[in-house]
Amino acid sequence: MTTTELPARALDPTRDDRKSAALAAQRVHADAGARVVGSFELGRAILRSAQMRQAGASSDQMDPEDEFCPVFFLDGDSHRRRRTAIARFFTPKAISARHRLVMERTTEELLRGVRATGTGQLDKLSYKLAVAVAAEIVGLTDSDQAGMAKRIQATLLGTRLRGAHPVVRFGLQALTAVHAMRFFVRDVRPAIRSRRERRQDDVISHLLDEGYPDKAILIECMTYAVAGMVTTREFIVMAAWHLFDDDALRARFTAGDEADQTAILEEILRLEPVAAMLHRRSTEDADLGLDSVKAGELLAVNIRAANVDPATVGQCPHAVDPDRARREKAVGSYMSFGDGSHRCPGAQVAITETRVFLDALMRLPDVRLARVPDMTWCDGLMSYELRDAVVTCSTS
Repeated sequence: MTTTELPARALDPTRDDRKSAALAAQRVHADAGARVVGSFELGRAILRSAQMRQAGASSDQMDPEDEFCPVFFLDGDSHRRRRTAIARFFTPKAISARHRLVMERTTEELLRGVRATGTGQLDKLSYKLAVAVAAEIVGLTDSDQAGMAKRIQATLLGTRLRGAHPVVRFGLQALTAVHAMRFFVRDVRPAIRSRRERRQDDVISHLLDEGYPDKAILIECMTYAVAGMVTTREFIVMAAWHLFDDDALRARFTAGDEADQTAILEEILRLEPVAAMLHRRSTEDADLGLDSVKAGELLAVNIRAANVDPATVGQCPHAVDPDRARREKAVGSYMSFGDGSHRCPGAQVAITETRVFLDALMRLPDVRLARVPDMTWCDGLMSYELRDAVVTCSTS
C-alpha cells in the first residue's frame, strides 16, 4: 500500500508527541558565551554560511592546519576536498549495493534470536546493528565485533567529562585514553595491517591511500564510531517507541512503501533529534539576511527549537505528521542531520538501517513493547540516551 492510499492523520493543535522534550528542556544548553538561535531560517543560514567555522565539540583542541586533522573539524576548501573523497561510501548506490546487505543480514540474525527466546533488549539490538553497518563502511572488520562494540562503548567515557570536577576529569581522561588504546590495538591496528596488504572499498583503505598515520586513523575511527554507531542506536529505539505507542502510525508504517516509511522516520527524527545543539564561530562580520553577526561571535543553533519552528514546519509543530515535509516541500528530517557543508554524510545510511530493522521488527508475531526505555542525558554529546527497552513476541 502506498502513501496516497493511506488516510492523512487528523492533527490536534495542542498535541505534543515528543518524548524527550521535557528532559531536553532541563539539560540542553549552549557553550558559555554563545548566542542561541532557535529560528530554522536563521539557523540554516548560519550552517550554510562560508563565514562560519566549526565550534564546540572540542574543536578548539584541533588544528585545522594539520594535514591529518579530522574532516569533522575542517572548513573551506580542505573540508570540501576531504568530504568529496569519502562521499562515495554514503551514496544511495553504495547503500543499495553494499550496505543494505549488511543491514538485512544483521537484522535477520538479531531478530532470529528474539524470535527464539521471545524477548530482546532494543538498545542492545540496535547497537549491534549500528556497529555492524558502520564497521563495514569504515573497515573495522578484522576483529571480534561483539568485543569491539564493548570497547567502543568504553571509549565514550570521554563524553562524560563536561562539568566534572578537575580531579574526576583527569581520571576519566586517563581511563578514556586506556580504552582508546585498547580499541586501537584490538580493532583498528588489525584493520590497518590487513588493508596495507590489500586495499578494500572502505574508509580505512582510503585513509591509507591518503598517507594517514595510525594515530590519525584511530581518531577518524572514533569519530565515525560516535556518529555512525552511538547516535543511530538511540534513534532506532526512539523510533520504535513511537511506533509501539501509536497504533495508527505503526499500521501506516507496516503498510507503507519505502518512501512512506522513510517519511515517518524522518518526521519522528524531526521531533526527536539525537543531536540538540550545533556551534559555529563567525570569521568576520556577516549579514545573514535575517540577522547579522560580528567577527568572532559564537553561535549555538538549537536543533530542537528550529525543528519545531512553526514558521517553517507549519501547523501542529509538536505532532508527528508524516505528510508534513511533502506538504511544506521540505527535507523530512529538517535540521536533525545538520545542514550546509557539514550535514551528516551518513544520514541516508542511518535512516535506511533504521527502516530495515523496524520493518522486520514490527512484523514479528505478537510483537509488543513490554518495557519502555529509561531515558537519560549525555551532556558531552548533548543528546538523549535510551536504555533497557524490552520487546517480546510469540515464539510459536
